[in-house]
Amino acid sequence: MVNKSGAAASKKASADADSVGRIKQIRMVAKIIRRANPKAMPIVFGIAIVTIALFVVLGLVTGITFLIGLGVPLGLIGAMIAFGRFAQAAQYSTIEGQPGAAAAVLQGMRGNWTVTPAIAANKTMDVVHRAVGKPGVILIGEGSPNRLPSLLAAEKKRVARVALDVPIYDLQVGNEPGQIVLRKMQRHIMKLPRNLKGPAIADLNYRLKALPQTLQMPKGPMPRQARMPKAPRPKFR
Repeated sequence: MVNKSGAAASKKASADADSVGRIKQIRMVAKIIRRANPKAMPIVFGIAIVTIALFVVLGLVTGITFLIGLGVPLGLIGAMIAFGRFAQAAQYSTIEGQPGAAAAVLQGMRGNWTVTPAIAANKTMDVVHRAVGKPGVILIGEGSPNRLPSLLAAEKKRVARVALDVPIYDLQVGNEPGQIVLRKMQRHIMKLPRNLKGPAIADLNYRLKALPQTLQMPKGPMPRQARMPKAPRPKFR
């Protein structure tokens, strides 16, 4: 009995700690959203209230009481979806324009991706990152649209020596003409065709590791490899 009571108390304490941590995370993300977009949180609360009110009215008008109870979880789900999207937009606005922003987004992508930041760079802080996944090899350049093409072409030629018939894609991330804005980069990459399977990806990564390092480190501090924080998910019981 003592052991069971102790185990139950331990589980309860762990659950309480998780709840406190989740609440702190939500508050932290909410502050970031509020700084980036002061109208975002009122919109989130508005979605919850309007959805709940709508289902309550429908339930009272139609006499289907089930709709009244259904409005609460649907309102919370809608609010959390909006909260997550605002959180993602806030994070993009926070890191957009900073060196290494594309690498941070790449490292936060879902799926079987091997990301190698800053495999090539120059003294003017133009940099190329590499991501390996089901589409093949993706080279992502950050910097000047005038200088990046030669940097990407050189890296593409180097990768092709070991990639053999594996597709190699290249793109530029930025706000200049011909570049993809940071917030659309992940969507663009996820739309690429799935050309490789697990064993082929592992073999490709093995071959890429054999490439000699040719990176010339630019002067100044290198960007931190930070991950994009994820918005908390609601739990319903």
